[in-house]
Amino acid sequence: MTATTAETPATPTGHPQCWLILGVICVAQLTVLLDNTVLNVAIPSLTTSLGASTADIQWMINAYSLVQSGLLLTAGSASDRYGRKKMLAAGLALFGLGSLAAGLAHNSVQLIAARAGMGVGGALLMTTTLAVVVQIFDDEARVKAIGIWATVNSLGFAAGPLIGGVMLDHFWWGAIFLVNIPVAVLGLVAVLALVPESKNPQGDRPDLLGALLSTVGMTGVVYAIISGPGHGWLSGHVLASAAVGVVFLGVFVRWELSIEHPMLDMHFFRNQKFIGAVAGSILVAFGMGGSLFLLTQHLQFVLGYGPLEAGLRTAPLALSVVVLNMSGVGAKLVVKVGTPRAIAIGMTANAAGLASIALLGGHSYGGTLFGLVVMGAGIAFSMPAMANAIMSAIPPEKAGVGAGVNGTLGEFGNGLGVAVLGAVLNSRFAALVPVAAASLPAALAAARSDAERGRIADAFASGLETSQLVGAVAVLAGGLLAAVLLHRAERSAAAPADAAPAA
Repeated sequence: MTATTAETPATPTGHPQCWLILGVICVAQLTVLLDNTVLNVAIPSLTTSLGASTADIQWMINAYSLVQSGLLLTAGSASDRYGRKKMLAAGLALFGLGSLAAGLAHNSVQLIAARAGMGVGGALLMTTTLAVVVQIFDDEARVKAIGIWATVNSLGFAAGPLIGGVMLDHFWWGAIFLVNIPVAVLGLVAVLALVPESKNPQGDRPDLLGALLSTVGMTGVVYAIISGPGHGWLSGHVLASAAVGVVFLGVFVRWELSIEHPMLDMHFFRNQKFIGAVAGSILVAFGMGGSLFLLTQHLQFVLGYGPLEAGLRTAPLALSVVVLNMSGVGAKLVVKVGTPRAIAIGMTANAAGLASIALLGGHSYGGTLFGLVVMGAGIAFSMPAMANAIMSAIPPEKAGVGAGVNGTLGEFGNGLGVAVLGAVLNSRFAALVPVAAASLPAALAAARSDAERGRIADAFASGLETSQLVGAVAVLAGGLLAAVLLHRAERSAAAPADAAPAA
């Protein structure tokens, strides 16, 4: 019987148009990822236009990432069973509709709801793009293709503030969402024309209850972190939210262990290679997502740059990632020193860059520029190796689920980073300034003298520094932990092979 594309997860020689297809799906991936950070540079505009508080802003950002992270595993499982091309097309359509609703929102509640809707489409896109890459490339080209895919991932996070700044310099804030619509339409046409259908007919059924439990659980935990500074960490409001989140996550784990077709096979966590990649991915996303959220506020509120100026000044981060990965430096480092050491080197550079911004960029852009370049080098070295480690630890027939795991870690870490580092900023700011206000502009407006405004600005800068240092510590810890676990996994895997000749 002749196998069809729909019945075979991959072809040994790769798809003849694999590089063109990679370009199409990378454009779709880039659009989704830009929306993780493009909103950061619009924070002052949203604070003024919609009267949004700091908590509102955090929910505008987190509504997208939390919904997306909660649905990624289910989306990956559905793509394995029902077809990756179908899910990719559906994701583009839903993402475009959500972008339209966000661009036309009139208040914070409408924008938060639209961002949540965009997260549904983003979940379908995030899982299917990496799964398609794994399916259409042969073994020799797959590592390079994943490296390019990971570069687009990093570029999306880093270039968001730049693109947002350009848009806000010429249009109102809603344009940062409406610009997604033509990209989504063109991507949909290209996907339907070029991308081959692939699926695993024996794939697992989508775990809808698991998706619900994980989404509610993560939302409860992050909501408690966001609300902590305003309501008090020991208040009933915060403790109840945290308790709901922890309980739902606990039930999620029990459910996944008890059903025949789990959304996330908990036995993966017995694999040291998988655990190492998981730990590193969560903590690097934690540090990167939270720090970019803080960086754009630092450039605008502390150093006084406008949206476009702030966006342009984050460009060195994206440029260093693209140059190092497209030139093959990151791939060569992995080949030369191995995956664990490449991750350790990259994550250490990430942490050093974050610390440089915190300690050297407080009063001028020079220290920030140095930190951004160092961070870019760290991302170029660590992120492709991390993605490849996760995908290689999961069976090929579960490529969609593997992509869902990889995306979930990044989205959850990003959302948690915004919540935790934002909470650190708010707590530090509130401790230093007695003025009761929901945001820095509100606190400055309430000040009665230039001296008081100066103290408020200094307190905000101090809060930013503390938060960025917390992010640096998280990234460094994640890098070292991931490197140690991956090194141990490689040694364990090599031991039986070394023992065989002796036997």
